Amino acid sequence: MIRRTIDAAVASGAAIAAVPAHDTVKRAGADGVITATLPREEIFLAQTPQAFRVDVLRAALAVAGDATDEAALAERAGHPVRVVEGDVRNLKVTTPDDLAIAERLLGGGGPAPVRIGNGYDLHRLVAGRPLILGGVTIPFDKGLQGHSDADAVCHAVTDAILGAAGAGDIGRHFPDTDPAWKGANSIELLRRACGIVGAAGYAIVNVDVTVIAQKPKLSPHAPAMQQNLATALGVAPDQISVKGKTNEGVDSMGAGESIAVHAVALLYRS
Repeated sequence: MIRRTIDAAVASGAAIAAVPAHDTVKRAGADGVITATLPREEIFLAQTPQAFRVDVLRAALAVAGDATDEAALAERAGHPVRVVEGDVRNLKVTTPDDLAIAERLLGGGGPAPVRIGNGYDLHRLVAGRPLILGGVTIPFDKGLQGHSDADAVCHAVTDAILGAAGAGDIGRHFPDTDPAWKGANSIELLRRACGIVGAAGYAIVNVDVTVIAQKPKLSPHAPAMQQNLATALGVAPDQISVKGKTNEGVDSMGAGESIAVHAVALLYRS
């Protein structure tokens, strides 16, 4: 619908999405008495988006007077406004009743059916430790310092899925003050976190991971990390994305002193 509206505006200068009126439309005077029955095949209910070439929009906004939308101003300025096919599901929230309808469409006014979580982790690189990311031991002369195996990929993903489910973070469930988690396998911690998320009524849609490391090169290991994460989360590998980025020599990541990971998770109410 957005694409249709933009394409029409490119061609004609201005366009709006709208749906045709299916009810009989009446015009009434101030006294409430009907003065005319309008041909409904000529009546359209305006929606958003509305799209304009910049010159047309500037001319429209220069027109004085009140209007309920920019299209009306464009009409007054003498520009043709084309109607393209809208969608009855494209609900405009204008009144409290509209908001109630929108809430019902999104899941009965209860919790939203989809949730997004963000995770972040950073560990210092030190000698004498294995470098483990996404459950993969990567050949390198340094590893990540931490209480567990310091797998920053798993830690960031764990925080992302727990956060999306409103279930706290990795520190709440697996605190580094507890000797039970010393040297723990972070893939196993992620699997446990996935169980917490499932018990809260959510399932994984997809997870996107960005690893920031100047060295070593991570792209050869990304497929194995992707598979390990998918197995721990109980999803297909194509629901997981793992990307490696350098920090262009900036800050501790760029100096090769640390590795940071960002993760985003999308869950749905199962």
